Amino acid sequence: MVVKKKTPRVEAVALDEENLRKLIGTDGGGSVTMQCMNVSMSTSLQQAGSQLEAMSEEQSDGVPLEACLHTLALVYTSLQAKNPLRRAIASALASVPAWLQEQTANILSSCLSECLSNSPPDKHPHIVDTITACLDGFPVGKWSTTHLLLQFLHKGLSEYLHQNSGLAGRHIAQAQLMQSCLAAVKTSMLVIQRSQETLSAALQPEQDHCKLEEALSSLMSCYIHILTDEEFIQSVQSTAGMAVVLLIRSVMGGGDEVASGLDSAPAWLKQRCEGLCTSGRPPGVSLYLCHGALAMLSWKGALPGPQWEQLLLLVPNTLLDLDVSIKESSTAMVVARVLTLWSGAALDCLQGEELTCLPSLQQSLSGGSKLQRHLLEHIYSHWEHPLDGVRHQTRSLFRNLLLLHQHTNPSTSDPTKDPYITEITQNLLGLEWHMRGKYGSLGCLVELYGARYLLNIQPQLPSCLLDLMGDQTLAPYASDLLERLFVSHKSQLASEVGASEKTEDWMQCWHHTWVTPLLQVLCHARLDQTTYILDYFLPKLLRCSPSSLAYMVQALQDTPPCSTGSRGAIGALMTCLRAARAQGVVPSSEEGLWGGLVRLSLIQQALIHKHDQVRMDALGLVCESHRSTEVLTLQEMDLICHFLLPNLNSQSPGVRQQTVSLLKKLLCRVKDSTQLLQKRLSQKKDQEQRDTDQHMLHLYKEFLRWMCVRLLEVLVPGASFSKCLMSLHLLCLLGQFFTFSTGSDAFTLGEVVTSEHAANVLYCIASNFLEVKQLASTLLRQLPPSAVGLQVPERMCSVLQAALDLSTSTKPFDSVTGAHLLNLLLCQPHLSQALLRCAQERCLVFQPSSPPSQASESLIMEHNMLAVVEYLLRCLQSEVSRAESSLLQAASSYPLYGRAHCITAVLQHLNTESLSQTEQWRRLVSELIAVCYRMSDVVSPVVQSSSPEGLIPMDTDSETNAGLQKILQEIQPRDTNDFFTSARELNTHQEDDHTRRQTPHTPLLNTGGEGYRVTAQMVLVCCWRSMKEVAMLLGQLCQSLPLHYTSDSAHTHTGLITEEQVEGVGLYFRQQLLQSRHRGAFELAYVGFVRLTDMLCRSGSKALQRLPAHWLREVLEEVKSSDPSSKLCATRRSAGIPFYIQALLSSEPKSSSCSLLKMTMRELIALAMPSAGRNTDSSSVPQVHALNILRALYRDTRLGENIIPFVSDGMQAAVLGFTSPVWAVRNSSTLLFSTLITRIFGVKKGKDEHSKKNRMTGREFFTRFPALYPFLLHQLEEAAATVESDSGQAKLHPSLFLLLLVLSRLYPSPMDGSSSPLGLAPFMPFIIRCGRSAVYRTREMAARALVPFVLVTQVPSTVQSLLQELPPEPGPKNQHNHIHGTLLQVCSHTRQHCSCLKQNNCMVTRGAFLDVLVFLCGSKINSEVSRLRQKTLSVLMVSDLITPNTASATPMPGSTQCLLSLARVALSATVEIPEFWAGSQLTTQLLQCLLQCPQYEVRELAVEALLKKLQEEEERKRGPPWLEETTLSNLTSLALHETHPQCLAKVLQVLCVLCSSGELLWRDGASVLSQVDVLLNLLSLAQSSAHRSEDTHSYIVLIYPRVYGASTLSHLSQWGQLVCSCCSEEQPVEVKLTAAKVLVNCTGTLLTSPGLPLGESQLWNSSAKCLPSKENTVLTSSHSVKTPFKTLDSGVGLLCRLLELWGRVPAGTLALTEWLLGEDEGNENADADDSSSLDEEDFLFEKGDLNLWAEPAQWVKLLHTNLSSLIATFKQPLTSEPDHAHQIGTLSSRARARSLSSQQALDSLPALPQFSCTMEHARLMLRHQRAALALDVLERLR
Repeated sequence: MVVKKKTPRVEAVALDEENLRKLIGTDGGGSVTMQCMNVSMSTSLQQAGSQLEAMSEEQSDGVPLEACLHTLALVYTSLQAKNPLRRAIASALASVPAWLQEQTANILSSCLSECLSNSPPDKHPHIVDTITACLDGFPVGKWSTTHLLLQFLHKGLSEYLHQNSGLAGRHIAQAQLMQSCLAAVKTSMLVIQRSQETLSAALQPEQDHCKLEEALSSLMSCYIHILTDEEFIQSVQSTAGMAVVLLIRSVMGGGDEVASGLDSAPAWLKQRCEGLCTSGRPPGVSLYLCHGALAMLSWKGALPGPQWEQLLLLVPNTLLDLDVSIKESSTAMVVARVLTLWSGAALDCLQGEELTCLPSLQQSLSGGSKLQRHLLEHIYSHWEHPLDGVRHQTRSLFRNLLLLHQHTNPSTSDPTKDPYITEITQNLLGLEWHMRGKYGSLGCLVELYGARYLLNIQPQLPSCLLDLMGDQTLAPYASDLLERLFVSHKSQLASEVGASEKTEDWMQCWHHTWVTPLLQVLCHARLDQTTYILDYFLPKLLRCSPSSLAYMVQALQDTPPCSTGSRGAIGALMTCLRAARAQGVVPSSEEGLWGGLVRLSLIQQALIHKHDQVRMDALGLVCESHRSTEVLTLQEMDLICHFLLPNLNSQSPGVRQQTVSLLKKLLCRVKDSTQLLQKRLSQKKDQEQRDTDQHMLHLYKEFLRWMCVRLLEVLVPGASFSKCLMSLHLLCLLGQFFTFSTGSDAFTLGEVVTSEHAANVLYCIASNFLEVKQLASTLLRQLPPSAVGLQVPERMCSVLQAALDLSTSTKPFDSVTGAHLLNLLLCQPHLSQALLRCAQERCLVFQPSSPPSQASESLIMEHNMLAVVEYLLRCLQSEVSRAESSLLQAASSYPLYGRAHCITAVLQHLNTESLSQTEQWRRLVSELIAVCYRMSDVVSPVVQSSSPEGLIPMDTDSETNAGLQKILQEIQPRDTNDFFTSARELNTHQEDDHTRRQTPHTPLLNTGGEGYRVTAQMVLVCCWRSMKEVAMLLGQLCQSLPLHYTSDSAHTHTGLITEEQVEGVGLYFRQQLLQSRHRGAFELAYVGFVRLTDMLCRSGSKALQRLPAHWLREVLEEVKSSDPSSKLCATRRSAGIPFYIQALLSSEPKSSSCSLLKMTMRELIALAMPSAGRNTDSSSVPQVHALNILRALYRDTRLGENIIPFVSDGMQAAVLGFTSPVWAVRNSSTLLFSTLITRIFGVKKGKDEHSKKNRMTGREFFTRFPALYPFLLHQLEEAAATVESDSGQAKLHPSLFLLLLVLSRLYPSPMDGSSSPLGLAPFMPFIIRCGRSAVYRTREMAARALVPFVLVTQVPSTVQSLLQELPPEPGPKNQHNHIHGTLLQVCSHTRQHCSCLKQNNCMVTRGAFLDVLVFLCGSKINSEVSRLRQKTLSVLMVSDLITPNTASATPMPGSTQCLLSLARVALSATVEIPEFWAGSQLTTQLLQCLLQCPQYEVRELAVEALLKKLQEEEERKRGPPWLEETTLSNLTSLALHETHPQCLAKVLQVLCVLCSSGELLWRDGASVLSQVDVLLNLLSLAQSSAHRSEDTHSYIVLIYPRVYGASTLSHLSQWGQLVCSCCSEEQPVEVKLTAAKVLVNCTGTLLTSPGLPLGESQLWNSSAKCLPSKENTVLTSSHSVKTPFKTLDSGVGLLCRLLELWGRVPAGTLALTEWLLGEDEGNENADADDSSSLDEEDFLFEKGDLNLWAEPAQWVKLLHTNLSSLIATFKQPLTSEPDHAHQIGTLSSRARARSLSSQQALDSLPALPQFSCTMEHARLMLRHQRAALALDVLERLR
């Protein structure tokens, strides 16, 4: 799209009175001055610059020229930085000729000096910017005012330092001050750099340099103050560090003495720098000085002396020491950046022409040195850091380290011969692929050593990386590494071949390496695994090799069909073509459809493919283009028409989003190409070209009109949510790009929009989906007003009345609909008169002001907003007054929240910049705030009660009204925490006369005389939603309305809301958040309070800016002093207190020093830590609050990385909180601990609890949280001392489980070394000791936690030491807990052989030992393991699994676990790896024992293993070698007799897999069952297990092959009923999914068989039920290769054709007519209708599970269309046969009765029922439509 260049906005030149007097009073230059001042445009200044540049010295006239230059200089120094005139003047002054440069510099210097001498403090930022611009922009000689500039900058910095101490709590002002301070420091550095020679000359001993020294000394003191003051942000401190080094270098010169220290520095410099050398300085000072040394000193080439080399090596050691101690992520970012900067400086040293570095320096920088080792450990600890910047810097550091190694070892160029590089490569390839740092490091190796190096080591690397592309978090990293690899590989191959060799030869090798694996993945992998290949990988591959597209297309056309779960060859082809088209590789469509690469029919097939991604790729191929002006072809328009309607009803949000995005690109192409065509038409071209362009514009017009009409036509009542959403999205895009105009526009889309279309769009506002409402409202504003018709008074009044009625509805979402309708009416001129009539009907005092007759649109909008808000306010005031008398009546008749929501929605559209009715708005705002407070007072007793959800009984009986009223009278705000000591119960027995007198009488009749019913749900929803809307309204008022305040300069800013009102709103939010108990109330009050705090920080009022800090300190003091009598709620996770503090802290800018966050966290952590005085319920309330608040803050993503420094303290508080005797503290500690685990290790990314995606290495963990190292070690030592189980009693330390849980989240890394100060070895003995615990779960956790603490090289010795602890023989002192724990730890590490377990009576220990044996007997081939397998088999054959011990009837503890371990051994020997066990003769016996074992757990484990192995061998397309007749007999017998549900379900799944490969012989013991017996047994079992969904879907699969035999036709009806019942809406997903698959499989046999009665109705109807299923997997399975819409259409058409072939058209037509009419809905009398409408009013929320994708209206139209086509084939009427005539008469009677009843019900609905009773109206309309169409068909049949 062509974007026009923006015209620069030239601001006014603002000159003060003195400067203006200077300009006018310039001697002799008045006319020239005024002429120069007339430069209002940049072009005039450019012309002036050209004239100055061309002027010669002879032509100059001294006085006018000097006046002109002075004018330009004065204006230049007065302009703001972003004014375009400033750049124009700078250009003019910089272009003066050489003879004029000195004069220009003097004039500019003079103007600048005058600015410096008499400037007020508020002008300092502007002057600093001007100084920078002058120094940076003019090559006009040297400045003579250096000391003046330095003095001024010192003055400004001193002022800033002084101001900073008084800005506590004023975050915006503080941020502005930081920016000013940063600019001043940078400018001072610029002055020093530009005046280097001047400073050096002035500081010579023979010169008088007192003033200059004083200026430099003062600046140095400012820099040091900034460096040592932690209130300054890091960017300012980092710049100050550079300034310090720059100043020292400028004073001392650039020789070796600079690096040696301050010994040779002047005395004044030494004195100033004393503060930097003290031990008590902040740790960041060293960091910023290192940064300054690297940035400000020159490191290129040979270093000046040995001191520089020492300094170079000192920097990384200092930084690495800092890296261990820092906590803030931002500081970690600076450390990473400075380390990368250091590596670059070290490279500069080694890259000089003459390498003169000392050998010691080269040795220190080479690979394998101590420094390199430490730097690599830093890299391995930080390459998984949460901050992208740290990871990026770490990768750059790794690359530079490799380069340093190359430069220090130039003789070793072959990486395979370099042990350092080889070791790093092996370590990297040995890492898990989920570690993101691995990819960048491998990329560095590829960059330096080529792809061939890695491919030789790991040839399967391309396939491995492509398999990772299914993970969204890893796809970008894998694709980047792949790109580096294939680009490098291609260049290597190209450089290796000679000039005589053909390109095709080496490209074939490249294709085989990179393209062939890609195509295999695209064709065979699951769709979710290939989504990101298109986004990340394929475009890069085609960019590297565009010619590979032809190879891809040819290879995919030769590919055979793939499995149904993948996209197949056609999907892969669309993916490749789409990527190529977007990259411009495919030729333009104007030259033939995509260069003839693919057939048109293939793309049509792909556009309606059943897989979403295939359709999206095909659509992307059509829509995306390399040029936005590429003209659409007729074929492309036809393809869009083919795609659009079948794909509107998509269930997937992602697919809907992609569809809209792609069609937006297409419409953008249409718009841009239209502009191109119109431009070509306006030019004089040949007539043939003009005709072609004109014809294309006509085609565009027809295409857009077709799209517009089709999209509007689908917006009928009953359309699905997704179809409405898609259509509205696309229509809004049409309006955005082309407009719905009816005038002279090129396409005039407005002409096709009818009033019926506009009405349907209007009714979409009644949708329950907010997005549909918003889109419909947007579209209505774009449609022609004549079609919408809201300007018609009657129409406007009816819509207005509907909106006002909806604003008092008891259904919460109706008020949202009402708000959208009101916003639509705001632009109507006569709205205020309509509101006046409504007010008169309600007897409201309301006098709106009408806009003037010729008022502008904005003025009409303002008057209408004022009128609407005032009307709603008057209604709300009246209703609040009535609610103060009876909350029950308000909840049932006029809930307050609807009016408040409508007011908020209207105010959101108020433009506060151009208000004309300021006084009225100000008065209205005051009234709104007052009524909000009244609303809150009415409903707050409910939401502030101690149990708002459960206090009121949930009764729907109208007789309980009086009881509800009495309870509401007894509710008082629960302002105390005495639930710690006693519980409060409502007094339900005593009711004396005093109580009766106090309770106001509420009649059961309202003013209208009609009875009303109120439920507890209504009362509660009314209360908390009212609180919500009050919060939203107050937040909107504070955030959007201008503030009335007086600034620091005594200037009054007029606004609509005052400071006092804002502060009052803040106090209101404080009260609600701290006292509300209902979660909905305080969560939504939090949203409003966030808006308020956001406004406070950005307001210009000093007092308001300080409020958040003041409120925060207040609430922290209240939390500290809280006790059971406090008003703060200590249950419900402290209710709204965490939200209150969150809102206050989130208002603090992230770029600030975060002083409030640091202060809050310090105080909360101090409160959360246990102390001796908090061991009782009452004294622990502050600790509970602190733990709950900390949990909320750690969860708050807006605090980002600023919260990370406090994670260690929070973890300590959570772990220590478990030792508290108070349950509330332990509970809050549990919640905090869970939050911290998520914060540290990330959100769970898979089902595996111990997946490495949610873990980190021990090195990384303790590097990021070093304070946890001594804490966890000490706590583990304490806990381990309590787990010794010699006594046999379980002693559980409170924190032991938490400690082991944290430690088990760590894992070892091949990169781990032993040089880290945070070594993991001290943890090992304590973890090993925890394995002796008497608690089974503790032993398991200890075994898992031990793994990361054992280095890879130490595993054998660790396992050996563990095994030596096992007792060599049984004895009375042997503790089985100890033995079992040791075996579990061995099982986690073992690689060695261990002894047998004879004579051990502990079953749990036996089981653990058998698990170790299973692990040891894995897929290894050597003699020792073979002997171990034979011994294990001998143990197995004499075990209880094979020869059960019948003597002992009572099972021992752990016997089942031992049997499961034995079963794992048996399964390993028979199913998993039988080829290694050499026990094939035992396979049948072992499997029989497993399947007939009395314990169901063993049977379930065996069947699970069989199922898994079957599925694996099915993928490999080979038969199971272990499947024999005996095993099959055991399985079929088990299916008939198994009693355990889970086990039976898995047996049936195994048989389903087996029967899919061929006929299955069923046996029950010794007898063989016939097919009929099997069928009867299965049908009986299926019907008896109907309540178990996991069985039913297997039964229908097993029965299906048997129902098609000739001998079983009589049982077909039962199977058909079973399938039909499985298709019903209430069935689980897996049942419907299997039914859909069976229906697809039986299409060719059952559904098309003329001899089967079910071919006409039952199964066909089941297929139709599956298609609109709300589960996407069911929907996808129920159609073969097309979208559901196309499949449904094709299916009904096919059925009609089959009826013709079978010769059963009459009967089939009547059956289809019954489908059309639908089933009876029960009793259709008026009473039923009335009761249903009453029920609809009584329940606030819709009941039941709605199917949002089913479209019965579309199904009805489709049936009617096909029936009409079928009737056209009749040769005579059906009434000629008596039976058919009777059926027609019966159906006609039913249809007429239904039509009449539905029409009567529709007539009885209120006006505009589409809004007031949407569901009922849609249901009745569908009934009426069904009846009308059925009558039409029946009439034709006559």
